[in-house]
Amino acid sequence: MITAPSLARKALVFGILLLAGLALAACGGGLSTAPPPTHLTLTLASSMALAPQDGTPATVGLTVTGNSGAVTLSLSNVPTGVTPIITQPSQSGAGSISLTSSPALPAGTYSVSVLATAGAAFANASLTLVVAISAVVSNTVDASQGISGQLREFMSTSFQPAEWDSMFFALHPDASPLTKLGPQHIRLQGVSQGVPMKANSNPQQASDWDFSVLDAIVQPVLSAADHSPEFQVAVAPGFMNDAQGQFDIANHLTDFAEYSANLVRYYNTGGFDWGGTHFQSASTQHITWWGIFNEYNINGLTPAQYIKLYDTAVPAMLAVDPTIKFSALELSDFDSGTGDPRANLPIFVAATNAGGVNAQVDIVSTHFYGSCNQSDPDTALFGSVANFSGDVAYFRQELQARSDLANVPVWVTENNVNADYDAGNGMSACNPGQTFVTDMRGSSAFFTAWRPYVFSQLGKAGNQALYHWDYDADAQFGEVDYTSGQNYLGYWVDYTLGQLFAAPASGPYPGILGLTDSESSGSTTVEILVTHNSDGSVVLMLADHAVASPSDNNGPGAPRTTIVDISALGHFSSATQLNIDGSTNLTNGPQSMTIPLTSKLTVTQAGYSVTFIVLKP
Repeated sequence: MITAPSLARKALVFGILLLAGLALAACGGGLSTAPPPTHLTLTLASSMALAPQDGTPATVGLTVTGNSGAVTLSLSNVPTGVTPIITQPSQSGAGSISLTSSPALPAGTYSVSVLATAGAAFANASLTLVVAISAVVSNTVDASQGISGQLREFMSTSFQPAEWDSMFFALHPDASPLTKLGPQHIRLQGVSQGVPMKANSNPQQASDWDFSVLDAIVQPVLSAADHSPEFQVAVAPGFMNDAQGQFDIANHLTDFAEYSANLVRYYNTGGFDWGGTHFQSASTQHITWWGIFNEYNINGLTPAQYIKLYDTAVPAMLAVDPTIKFSALELSDFDSGTGDPRANLPIFVAATNAGGVNAQVDIVSTHFYGSCNQSDPDTALFGSVANFSGDVAYFRQELQARSDLANVPVWVTENNVNADYDAGNGMSACNPGQTFVTDMRGSSAFFTAWRPYVFSQLGKAGNQALYHWDYDADAQFGEVDYTSGQNYLGYWVDYTLGQLFAAPASGPYPGILGLTDSESSGSTTVEILVTHNSDGSVVLMLADHAVASPSDNNGPGAPRTTIVDISALGHFSSATQLNIDGSTNLTNGPQSMTIPLTSKLTVTQAGYSVTFIVLKP
């Protein structure tokens, strides 16, 4: 029999239990035994998957824990061109993801999301997919590259003797950094007060000539490097110019020829007398190489007038010293208007009885700059390189028109990222009305990709010399800072190119090995050059010129990974790697490090940079 007090006590107990249950529910408890959604854990064996463009799958293992039932994996943000295969987790929670890339997907870095679900529980993780360039090196020379398969391209540099340049060796008398750089036939381009003939008085006066500004640069250069510079008779003395400052060829053609002949006398044959004074170089080193006029195509001469100038000056100089050699043309080249070699070369190489050049030609030369406007983005500068190599190929093709010119080498005697300069009052020379801005890409990480890319493309096209413009200057142009003497980043890039791809005048020359890579059918972002040397060593160069954003101007570049298969090359005893990027020490330069020898070498570059690998037999 239940009494009223008993019912009251039972109701109280029930109420307490009910409140307790509500409290547990409010705290996420309750009577359910299923784990909460946050209990599921997804662990990837690696946060990165490396998928070469050759279709080799990248597999990443994973583990899912905390689940009480079946787990399902799924992927999102998988880029088009990647084929995923998912192995669902087993009872132990182990599974995997396999990602296979194709050449259709541009090399680069992508973020893929991985999701694991089990009922209401889930967990996710981010996987970095690195689509790597795949390259395979052949053990045979590619005869279609370079000069019949040989890389004959040497590195050099330039000086511009003038009042703004003449104090460099007075400030920095130690020429050993210049010699260490290893330039062949350093180019000398005297202008302004660096032109030694000041007047042509009648009767002659000793004051008509003054070599002090010119020789402040020329004499130290004669004592440095290979002691064999190329002297460009760049401009006519001022009194030979017209009112617009252009060479007056109609009235001073023979005067220019005699002026040039006196320069040869001064440096090579014991000097000359003028106004009762003897003028003679202090150096016993002679100048073998001579360039005739600078960029005539933008300095007032037609192709026919230039040929007349060349054919008059060269014989006059040879009459003084028959052993000297000559560089012809020295074109300004911007691939448009008068700068296009297609507007100049056909006339130059025409038959002699049709107006073509008649005097001795030992090399033909041209200049290449990526831009003449600092506002051009990185993509535009890198995009110009194809025009460079195409023009070198065109030079070589046109020279074949005459048997006496068919084997004449092509030299690029000026090269840098930007040709613009301060024309006075801080205004741009190339862009009237626009303020000149120093283009820092001439000495930033950008240059570590730019110059090797240019060197490789031009060398493959058959170019035989690449000259930096110019040695002692500012951050836009210099290899060495004019004021401080500190090396810029470009110094170490050019030094390394000259050392690892040495092309001595008499050979032997490196052979360009055949190469196939997964980017070759599309737009390349890593330039690859592989050469074989006479001692059995092999040099690989990879220049990462991938642009992070189309709007970048002096940007950081984009990361790239390249896998190079060298298995066809056989056995080597050692491998060393050298990297040059924005972090390279400017005082000591890049340092080599030993790397493991494997049949497939993996090179990862964080942005604009160049990597060299040397394999020793």
